[in-house]
Amino acid sequence: MRRRREKASVTLPRNVHRVVSRGREYFYFQTGRGTENPGPRHALPKDPHSPEFWAAIHQHRGSSVPVPADTFNSVLDEWLMQMRAAGEVTASTITFYEQSSRIAREAWGSLSPRGLKPVHVQAILNGMADRPAAANNFLSTMRSFSKWAKLNEFIVTSLTEGLSPRKTEGGHKPWTPEQLTAADTKLTGVIRRGVILYQHTGMRGSDAVRVGPEHIDEGGFSLTTQKKGRDIYCPILPELAKEMEEWDLTVPGPFLKQEEGRGAGKPYTRKLFSRHFKEMRDEIPELAGVTLHGLRCTAVIRLRRAGLEIGQIGDIVGMSLATIERYCRFADRKESGKAALATLVRNERNAKTVKRRKSAKQPSNNIK
Repeated sequence: MRRRREKASVTLPRNVHRVVSRGREYFYFQTGRGTENPGPRHALPKDPHSPEFWAAIHQHRGSSVPVPADTFNSVLDEWLMQMRAAGEVTASTITFYEQSSRIAREAWGSLSPRGLKPVHVQAILNGMADRPAAANNFLSTMRSFSKWAKLNEFIVTSLTEGLSPRKTEGGHKPWTPEQLTAADTKLTGVIRRGVILYQHTGMRGSDAVRVGPEHIDEGGFSLTTQKKGRDIYCPILPELAKEMEEWDLTVPGPFLKQEEGRGAGKPYTRKLFSRHFKEMRDEIPELAGVTLHGLRCTAVIRLRRAGLEIGQIGDIVGMSLATIERYCRFADRKESGKAALATLVRNERNAKTVKRRKSAKQPSNNIK
């Protein structure tokens, strides 16, 4: 039976072709492939996620017939390719853009981007009314794309001007004390280790799966975040330090490594760890609905309640101040409410009860 070929892990631009031979994949740049006058075939770097791969495409494009940018799809491909070539945006962010822009490709792929207006983006958002989170992802992608396309004169006006994100209910909620206890007592192995690491550092998943003994620096973790490229110093809290006494800190590489199967001993990726966590989580009723990202929120709220300022929290977890404020808003309001209630109760206890004095008995005016 003929082996089924897997699709490429990324969306390839025009004139870039993937070939699988003897179980290995190769990428080539060639114009006019399949026509009577094909251009020369140029081998590309093997990793389509690397900036070098996309920089090589740019180089070959410069020595060949320019790619027409007269359709939405071609402009979108150019945007994604330039981001990959620059290497300033993480591969996971570009994958997010690729996935959330698929609906735009289906709707406008063969159209000229110059004819698109905010009303067209709004029409797609209206069709996603039952999926507000997905709608916001799409809007975020279109906003980034529109900014670049306008700067490079592919469009005249912004495609997202006047459009606002949809209101969403819930989101990534912090874990309750009961849920943290259930995770501590019922999760096992490296999944439990990862949850402990998430909980006591507030790291993004892309950083939690990378951190290892080499990042330990005077009682904390020093590393550069993958998503923002920001240098952070995350102190190792006493609870985490106690857990780490059981970890082998002499083994180099990430703390989170796969335990079973063909990948045993290999580092986890963020997506794979998340998938394995969900599989174990679904077997524990107390953890129904919790997310790993919720632990990031849990860590931020804990640091806030410990008295740290928002700027200090940002230096620890590598999160924007606006996001920290959003995470802490409910916690701050709740703590303020509790403080107000305590003050009210204390004042009522100390208040003196004022008794009305009995009036003197008045003589009767009745004349006998």
